[in-house]
Amino acid sequence: MKKLSSSMSGFEQEIAALFERPGYPPEIEKNVAAILDGVAARGDAALVEYAARFDHVELTPDQFRVTEAELAAAEAALPRESKRAIRTAFRHVRDFARLRRPRDWHRSPRRGVMVGEKFVPMQRVGVYIPGGTAPLVSTVIHTAGIAAAAGVPEIVAVTPAGPGGRIHPAVLFAMKTVGITEIYRLGGVYGIAAMALGTESIRRVEKIVGPGNAYVTAAKRLVYGKVGIDMIAGPSEILVLADATARPDFIAADMLSQAEHGSGLEQAVLVTDDPTLPDRVEAELMARKAALPRLETVDKVLDKGVFMIVAEDLDQAAELASRYAPEHLEIMTASPEKVARKIRAAGAIFMGPWTPEPVGDFCAGPSHVLPTAGSARCFHGLTVGDFYRRMSLVRYSETAIQQEIPVIEEFGRMEGLTAHGLAGTIRRNGGK
Repeated sequence: MKKLSSSMSGFEQEIAALFERPGYPPEIEKNVAAILDGVAARGDAALVEYAARFDHVELTPDQFRVTEAELAAAEAALPRESKRAIRTAFRHVRDFARLRRPRDWHRSPRRGVMVGEKFVPMQRVGVYIPGGTAPLVSTVIHTAGIAAAAGVPEIVAVTPAGPGGRIHPAVLFAMKTVGITEIYRLGGVYGIAAMALGTESIRRVEKIVGPGNAYVTAAKRLVYGKVGIDMIAGPSEILVLADATARPDFIAADMLSQAEHGSGLEQAVLVTDDPTLPDRVEAELMARKAALPRLETVDKVLDKGVFMIVAEDLDQAAELASRYAPEHLEIMTASPEKVARKIRAAGAIFMGPWTPEPVGDFCAGPSHVLPTAGSARCFHGLTVGDFYRRMSLVRYSETAIQQEIPVIEEFGRMEGLTAHGLAGTIRRNGGK
């Protein structure tokens, strides 16, 4: 845990070092490329091998896909409260997505000219649902649920299987609830490869979305171009911007919510104009961490990934938050909306003491798939628009083109593209 104050010498250098989050080791990409090559060369046979090697599951190709009987059994086994929570979260996420669906439009900016845009849902997308240390039920909703709201007809999911090829029943129920059409018990890099490259049993998709560990992230980066992807995401992070009105116990609880994610590389940052707040938050962190089951991972984050920064005032605090460009930004101040107006970059902003970041993880509405490691400066979180193909529309009348033929001809001359200019010239005076 590190504490910094704007009154310290070398403050800017310390901040610059903090805001340069470390990337993943380069050797990961080499190992990932070998797995992708294996799936490209050997298809289903490679998937069988990698499932045994990495997930310790013996599968045959006809066992890759989850059956309707398994979905029915998962629904029957799941407690009513879990099913209610999944349905509620899906409804909120779906309703938010529907509000943001792009709509076709056209205008006539000049006489005889029509321009516009046409949007069509993608035909087949893939979602990656991590298994690992926790069943990320919410990720099903925040990826596939949004694709379903976009009207994507074929939604393919891959997720690692546990012992005996089992997938957590809550994950399966969520997949059924949101309308996933194909579910495969395939994990990690080889699951990404199956969706991106296709095999004898699995048809390739057009786009892959969803978070994952360093290996999944590297795989998505390497298959980009063969398929679309949502973003390159890293370990989770939270920045809490707070003043003297903020409750230290609320801040500590929300910082711990990110520290428990599992990689040990997560970051939790407090920026405040109250010099007494860091010590009070630290005391709450130490008191509350003992009740958490993932204590080893949490301790690693508390040791190396927690930073407390005392700013001169809330204006400087907002500037520091924008420079950090966090995945999750909580604003716990007397006037959070006023502070939020000063923020230039963040994946998602949670305003006020009654808006903890986990409400965004689970049920608020916007997707929890968000840019990390400062990439919120140039990327945004997953939205329903990411599941559409956008096509521009242009139409000229015979009269309208006459006005712009000289422009076409001149650009053809300037760029040395004679045939481009000719395509305009030949239409002069109606093509006579």
